Amino acid sequence: MDLALIGFGNIATTLLLLLNDTLDAPLDSLTVMVLPEFAEDTEARLERDFAGLAAARQVVTSVPALLEARPDLLIECAGHAVVKAHLPEVLRSGVDTILVSIGALADDGLHADLRAAAREGDARLILPAGAVGGIDLLSALGAAGGLEVTYRGTKPPKAWSGTPAEEALDLDHLGERAIFFTGNAREAATAYPKNANVAATLALAGAGFEATRVELVADPAAPGNMHEYEVSSPLARYSMRIENLPSAGNAKTSVSTVYSVLREIRNRIGPSAI
Repeated sequence: MDLALIGFGNIATTLLLLLNDTLDAPLDSLTVMVLPEFAEDTEARLERDFAGLAAARQVVTSVPALLEARPDLLIECAGHAVVKAHLPEVLRSGVDTILVSIGALADDGLHADLRAAAREGDARLILPAGAVGGIDLLSALGAAGGLEVTYRGTKPPKAWSGTPAEEALDLDHLGERAIFFTGNAREAATAYPKNANVAATLALAGAGFEATRVELVADPAAPGNMHEYEVSSPLARYSMRIENLPSAGNAKTSVSTVYSVLREIRNRIGPSAI
């Protein structure tokens, strides 16, 4: 596989460490796109920590340079602004793309642009399950209509730092569980782009952004990043509760998100897909 990544933060570096430990053979090539001011440090880290991961490695600072590497698969892990700025061009060029920043699709115009670009380029926009489970069942039930979905995201107070939650709560001195957001999935994904990708994933798989109800909670007693949701449909009812450990170095992201992306890559490389 010729693999490319946009972004080289916590998710990207954790993913590369996992690939280094789990792949049966090195990648043919690895291309990483970053902002120019991060290029030198990224090159140094690739050579220091990931020299054995790919036969060829390079750092680029533009989409044209990335596409010259002709990747088989691209992983986006750089945020909503990057999705809007660069992914339409990538998809129109025919490169299958795994979208980590799923909350960006709360923007209907951007979602339509990405779908059109994928059709034009005969590429696939792949949405991993991320930190939540049961997406296969939710998507299957959605075909019958009549879905009711309610999601609750609970994280320790520090995971909500740098978000609008700071305006409602004293996160540094919070003594008990507090609900600070109630609304729909579009509102949650837009206001909390680094914390509410799960809400967007559930909405896209199931009842849609407006019909998916969301509650966000800060809890000093939370053991990690907890995702709970209930589904009711004419065909079935179920509930899901997942307690995720936060990713090292980034309390906002559940470490299982990275493993979800790893699964997508391994499914493309291996002889069978699970």
